[in-house]
Amino acid sequence: MPLLARAQSNPKISLSPKVISNTGEPIYGAVATSDQDQYSAVSDTLGIVELEVSLHAYLGVEAPGYETKLLQVSRDLQQIVLFPYLEGETVQLPFQTKDKRELSGGIDYVNMPEVLDQNYLTYPLDGMEAYVGGYNGNLWGNDSYLTLVDGVPRDIGSVMPTEIAQITFLKGVSALALYGSRAAKGVLLITTKRGVTGRQEIQVRANAGIHVPKSFPQYLGSSEYMSLYNEARTNDGLSPLYSQEDIYQYSTGENPYRYPNVDYYSEDYLQEAYSRYDATMEISGGNESARYYTNVGFWTQGSLLDFGQAQDNATERFNIRGNVDLDLNEYISAKVDASAIFYNGKGVNTDYWGGASRLRPYRFTPLIPIDMINDSDQASLAYVESSDHIIDGKYLLGGTQLDQTNPIADIYAGGSNKFTSRQFQFNAGLNGDLQNLLEGLSFSGQFGLDYSTRYNLSYSNEYAVYQPFWTNYNGEDEIASLTKYGQDASSRTQNIYDNWFRQTLAFSAQLNYTKQIDRVHTISAMLVANGFQTAESGIYHKISNATLGVYGSYSYKQKYYADFSGALSHSARLAEGNRDAFSPTLSLAWRLSEEDFLKSSSVIDDLKLSVSGGILHTDLDIDDYYLYEAIYTDDGSWYSWKDGLNNTATDVRRGENPDLTFPKREEISLGVDGVFFNNLITISGSYFWTKMTGLFVQNNILYPSYFTTGWPVSSWIPYVNYNDDLRKGLDFKLNLHKKIGQVDWNVGISGLYYSTQASKRSENYENGYQVREGKPLDAIWGLEAIGFFEGLDDIENSPSQAFGEVKPGDIKYKDQNNDGLVNDQDQVYLGRGGWSGAPLTMGFNLSAKVKNLTFFALGTLRSGAFAMRNSNYFWVNGDDKYSEIVRGRWTEETKAEASFPRLTTQSGTNNFRSSDFWVYSTNRFDLDRVQVSYTFPEQLFGQRFLKGLDLYVNAANLLTIAPNRDILELNVGSAPQTRFYNLGLKAKF
Repeated sequence: MPLLARAQSNPKISLSPKVISNTGEPIYGAVATSDQDQYSAVSDTLGIVELEVSLHAYLGVEAPGYETKLLQVSRDLQQIVLFPYLEGETVQLPFQTKDKRELSGGIDYVNMPEVLDQNYLTYPLDGMEAYVGGYNGNLWGNDSYLTLVDGVPRDIGSVMPTEIAQITFLKGVSALALYGSRAAKGVLLITTKRGVTGRQEIQVRANAGIHVPKSFPQYLGSSEYMSLYNEARTNDGLSPLYSQEDIYQYSTGENPYRYPNVDYYSEDYLQEAYSRYDATMEISGGNESARYYTNVGFWTQGSLLDFGQAQDNATERFNIRGNVDLDLNEYISAKVDASAIFYNGKGVNTDYWGGASRLRPYRFTPLIPIDMINDSDQASLAYVESSDHIIDGKYLLGGTQLDQTNPIADIYAGGSNKFTSRQFQFNAGLNGDLQNLLEGLSFSGQFGLDYSTRYNLSYSNEYAVYQPFWTNYNGEDEIASLTKYGQDASSRTQNIYDNWFRQTLAFSAQLNYTKQIDRVHTISAMLVANGFQTAESGIYHKISNATLGVYGSYSYKQKYYADFSGALSHSARLAEGNRDAFSPTLSLAWRLSEEDFLKSSSVIDDLKLSVSGGILHTDLDIDDYYLYEAIYTDDGSWYSWKDGLNNTATDVRRGENPDLTFPKREEISLGVDGVFFNNLITISGSYFWTKMTGLFVQNNILYPSYFTTGWPVSSWIPYVNYNDDLRKGLDFKLNLHKKIGQVDWNVGISGLYYSTQASKRSENYENGYQVREGKPLDAIWGLEAIGFFEGLDDIENSPSQAFGEVKPGDIKYKDQNNDGLVNDQDQVYLGRGGWSGAPLTMGFNLSAKVKNLTFFALGTLRSGAFAMRNSNYFWVNGDDKYSEIVRGRWTEETKAEASFPRLTTQSGTNNFRSSDFWVYSTNRFDLDRVQVSYTFPEQLFGQRFLKGLDLYVNAANLLTIAPNRDILELNVGSAPQTRFYNLGLKAKF
């Protein structure tokens, strides 16, 4: 049903023609009555009627977090259309809010309550690639961004999704300028929920879910390891270390205590899944004078470890957030926000996952059965009597002289630790209407204070381990004796370590001015002073950002727009005289759909083109303070002069350059936004060209060679503004909304494609193929592998390789410069690493609603990046634990299909280095989330205490489709990736 017809059919909404006296043109106004209040229409200068109507009155449903909805009625009598205009459709921008139709300059946003209605999240940025064009974990290809929560720099983890009203993604330089230097790589502007006028509303959400591991590393068992290690020794010209009898005994598994084959990823130590629970309560309400909002939340999560003290491992988080908005009088309003976050984590004093990736399976038996000790071995039995750690009443802790401490014994007897984190956040703001001084003039100010601290408390115990010596008596294995290593001891002392704190002070103050002239021209302006300073333990200099900004905008008939932003930034990282710089930006927009030649179009509902550009000075890429100063250092050498006195020598490490200036982000972007076919299709997109110029570097090529010396080490070369980086690309977002039969469909597609280039570099390579200039910023460099050495003749007839002695089965590399020697000068470009996100990132979201039942799915695609298989799981050498990868090793028999070089007990420096042999594609498509939700009809509840109820089930990280899925889903040395299955409910009171 068309929106207008829906409004006309609603008995609580009445439409009636009105006349604006000064124009004489009829427009349609509206009056709506809800259960509590009556709202009347107010017409604006263009004849657009904006009306607040309760969501319940308009749609017959409740929407969490919003009490009212705006409707707009066109004055075009030939086609009267009601446009739903949610409160969330106003977008929070730096120091102001705007209608979403007025956005330009690389801005996107997400209303979190709308996301949570169909997509339960545990982290605010989960799946945002599917909602926001230009976001791929970073913004527009940059390598970081500034996160502001209610205008204050804060960690994204300090706020839960249920606390958030809106996330604004500021990508373009014109959108960032007012935040100054530290915002130059993008900003995530998070706005938390606030109270609204109306009756008190209580909403409760609860979830129960489980994490199920996707995969574990696959390591070889004891017997296979021993066989292949013998092979590696043979390859190195050494005799075998393990006898065939030993290998056989380890393979049978008949006595795993004498011949251990420890699988650290088995059910002996891990459970199949672990749980996560959370609950949140939100309370909001208020009247015209005061509004309030409170959020209280808690979650707890376990771990996979399922033995010893690790069974009690858990992480807990409790948060409480509250805010109050007060209208003190007709001219002054104020707000106060406060939030506290408490983290507690209980763990063990060991890195189990790191140990699981290192410890070979045969090294020791973790548990020694007491009942297998020879009855006549009184010394060993005495150990049993005196031990403080008898596991399950049946076992002693196992170990060797080399494995006196090991992760299994640590978990049973090494003590435990408790992680504690506390975060406190406070905001206070004041708004004043200064219309008595000048109509349209107002004032706003805000102060923020954050304090965060964390530390670990631990009880660390010493413990004894025992190494058994076995014998076989009458065909039965038994322990003839035990050797004890270490002592059972506990100091009962609580240790405190990893202490850390951070304090942030933030402020902003602004004068705002708005003016309308002749119902045609709209002018607004701001003068803003803002800044923040963060002090952190262990860091001498505080991180500071101070900016004085000016903003001005003009629009003509909501058709032509011009926005100007400028910021004067200050940085103590530069020498006096260069610490201040002004950054200007400009955005222009043209709403074509308001032109006569498109106004009557039945296809185009709205179409706007924009262009933005500017220069933003930044110190983000200045790594340290005082780089403009020379460094002189005592080299520790003593010299005796003719006067008989000993004197120390002084070396120069860096020259002086007080003329260093800010690096600059120079940018131009083009944007398009459109709505087509009566809101069927919504599109937005941007093309951006961004150049970072004047990056700091000690530029050797600008100075003679004698400015540096090898002995004694000395350099007179200063830092200069020299290097440039280029980023360019396209972001886009497409949304389709259509009701077909009984199904209300919504499909969203968003994405980012970008390229990077080291457009200017200080370098002097002899060979052109090694030049970094012109290559991607995330370039992977390495050797080009051309197979394995087939034999001694192949080695003798090939260029020499400078990475150690090579043998048949080692990797052979291409001599790029044909100098007869393969070394680092033969490294070439191997591909993009995607360190700031894959070159192409796309997100997809789909929802289908049938009456009260909703299906939702979300997926992401990442393409164009590569990575290096360089962990010990792949670079297996020396005494490393053998993974399944070595089964494809080179031998004389398998050399035709070998996928791994020959095994070696040496360092393998020739084989295990950056080369395309180890490069793999990270292309992937992930089905990130699926959810099915059911909303119970409101009429079931009537006037009862319970006003609404939703139930949902969802799953996250379900499926990965990729050519290298086994690698992409594998974690080595850390807890495994998991799938998450969840059951939740949401209730309103």
